[in-house]
Amino acid sequence: MAKFEISVRKNGEFQFNLKASNGEIILTSEGYTTKSACLNGVESVKKNAPTEERFEKLVAKNGKPYFNLKATNGQVIGQSQMYASERNRDNGIASVMKNAPVAEVVEI
Repeated sequence: MAKFEISVRKNGEFQFNLKASNGEIILTSEGYTTKSACLNGVESVKKNAPTEERFEKLVAKNGKPYFNLKATNGQVIGQSQMYASERNRDNGIASVMKNAPVAEVVEI
């Protein structure tokens, strides 16, 4: 079962990682100053993940594909890891679309 893990960074900011059922991180948030803002970010991911148009497919300077998930206002609410291929990136998007809406939220 996929899950959102909420944690605190060394600088005191909150962040979430969406992990697939195999434990791999498939989406990471920005840093949030409060836990409630972080939880709002999780809800935004759950709401926007089923819509394919919310995903921005990108390629890093090193040539590795990755993606961003954006809210309706265009703000990035999550970023993926770097992938070895566009096919793997597209599988990552499909995983977020399928798993994020039903993922549980846990604090670590």
